[in-house]
Order: sequence, then structure tokens, then C-alpha cells
Amino acid sequence: MNSSDVITLGQEALLMGAMIAGPLLLGILVVGVLIGIIQAATSVQEMTLSFIPKLIVLVLLLFVIGNWQISVLVEHFQTLLMSIPIYLQ
Repeated sequence: MNSSDVITLGQEALLMGAMIAGPLLLGILVVGVLIGIIQAATSVQEMTLSFIPKLIVLVLLLFVIGNWQISVLVEHFQTLLMSIPIYLQ
């Protein structure tokens, strides 16, 4: 295993993390911005008004794309396990 293999594995791990976390973070970001605009327009500065909708969106997104996330993680892990003999040479 040389340094280019390590860099490639690191890049794949970062890409996998972005693929898994990206949709969840994007959904929470959109809801947070919308709630922030509403709070700024109405001058209501209550913390739970922004937290609860973000939590609801996170749970809904996990129900919608959670199966895809798990399958992507399992496929990546299987690929890593199958490539161990190649990296040991």
C-alpha cells in the first residue's frame, strides 16, 4: 500500500461522508433559512421555533432517504473489505 492508495481511500471516505450527510444538511439549511426569514420579518426570536421544524425535517428526510444511505454505506464497506487483499500486496 503506497501513499496514493491512502489518498484515494481518504478521498473516497470524504466523498462518502458528503453523499450521506449532504441531503440531510441541505434540508436542515433550507428550513433554517426559511424560519430565520420568518423570524426576522415578525421579530419573534424564539429558539424552539427554529429547532422543532429542523428536527421534523431531519426525521422526515431520514424516513425518505435513510434506506438509500444505509445501502450506500454497506456497499462502500463491502468494497473496502474486498479490497483489503489488494492493498496488502
